[in-house]
Amino acid sequence: MNTTRWILIFTLLVAAVQIQLGQKQKPPEGETPKDFTLPSKQAVTLKNGLSLTLVPYGALPKVTVSIVIRAGNVNEEANEVWLADLVGDLMKEGTASRSAQQIAEEAAGMGGSVNIGVGPDQTSIRGDVLSEFGPKLVSLLADIVRNPLFPESELPRLKNDQIRQLTVAKSQPRQLTMEQFHKILYGEHPYGRIFPTESMLQSYTIEKVRDFFEKNFGAGRTSIYVVGRFDDRAMEKAVRDAFETWQKGPHPLVNIPKTSARRAFHLIDRPGAPQSTIYLGLPVINPAEKNYVPLLVTNALLGGSFGSRITSNIREQKGYTYSPSSTVSVRYRDAYWVQVADVTTESTGPALEEIFKEIDRLQAEPPSTEELKGIQNYLSGTFVLQNSSRGGIIGQLSFLRLHGLGDDYLSNYVQNVHSVTPQQVSEITRRQIRDEKMILVITGDKKMIEKQIEEYARIAPE
Repeated sequence: MNTTRWILIFTLLVAAVQIQLGQKQKPPEGETPKDFTLPSKQAVTLKNGLSLTLVPYGALPKVTVSIVIRAGNVNEEANEVWLADLVGDLMKEGTASRSAQQIAEEAAGMGGSVNIGVGPDQTSIRGDVLSEFGPKLVSLLADIVRNPLFPESELPRLKNDQIRQLTVAKSQPRQLTMEQFHKILYGEHPYGRIFPTESMLQSYTIEKVRDFFEKNFGAGRTSIYVVGRFDDRAMEKAVRDAFETWQKGPHPLVNIPKTSARRAFHLIDRPGAPQSTIYLGLPVINPAEKNYVPLLVTNALLGGSFGSRITSNIREQKGYTYSPSSTVSVRYRDAYWVQVADVTTESTGPALEEIFKEIDRLQAEPPSTEELKGIQNYLSGTFVLQNSSRGGIIGQLSFLRLHGLGDDYLSNYVQNVHSVTPQQVSEITRRQIRDEKMILVITGDKKMIEKQIEEYARIAPE
């Protein structure tokens, strides 16, 4: 026992010394990446335009049903910010024949639950239950979607909840920085309106809620996804019985923002703040365009993974921040790249300097084949994991439909990731991640950081 303990202690000491000296063991070579195979699916379109996709998947006796409607915050007017969210909240409060408690109890009796989510472009109503209750779940969800009660008695409580959410969000540096970033990028477009005012929330009436619902919900904007173990005939019949008589409603709204890469800078002063929050980004190609997958690879290598260059630089080497990250954020026919970081106040200028250095370095010099391979393996692995659940598959199918992509986007994704070359990464960085065309928004202590960021504040032409 003592010998084993001493061996363990010695091993840990050696590992600690190696870490101190920067000597990391080379991980074992991974297996050859495998393409993702989308399970066989059945697609049906009803006469009213509603689309149904059935995907048998998995071994567990569970089924997930998701109703995705092309309606969300993009459908709000300038004085209606978060109205779509309020509609979603009220849909949870009961139907003409079921109370909110009855809905929850009925779902629980099927071994699951019902959730409603509202996003920029879509609203989803989803349930996950034991397979034997699949048709019954469809009937329950159809009642929620087609016959919402919108009880006026619940409106004050839900509006107060939104006011509390707004108050909390407005106290958080990241939320404030993101809001300003979106304002600069999107202007008066709905994507640029992140937060309402309290008076705006107070003005919402049950008539406004019902009007928004009537104008934006209908079969023509709706896709239903059924994934899991189920009787396909029974599920199709349940969907037809529940939705075939639903009115088609309006065509999906197409409101594509007119963004352009341009220099802009904004500083939000928070006296005494121990950190500065940085949002640095610009519009880029969206999923419907060529080279979108190479852009994802480039982002992962630059700042979008734990082993990325910017993360390694300002987190691991410099210690300026704990969790920097970059991402490609997408909406319908729109996308932007953004690097986000909460850095110590005294490191605000140095952190920006290192971020721009990493962008410039990748523009000028392609990464090594070994570095790129590591990123490609990472993306392949996370892609497979994302698609290893019923919800994950629904998310991918909904993504394809929103962006007008074919199934080959999924089946060829791993292959396309691994076909990206080091030269392509540099080219994508030069063409898309253009540091001279960046929007820069910082929230922090102005007195402490204004000298540090003078060079970057001058990028704004305004």
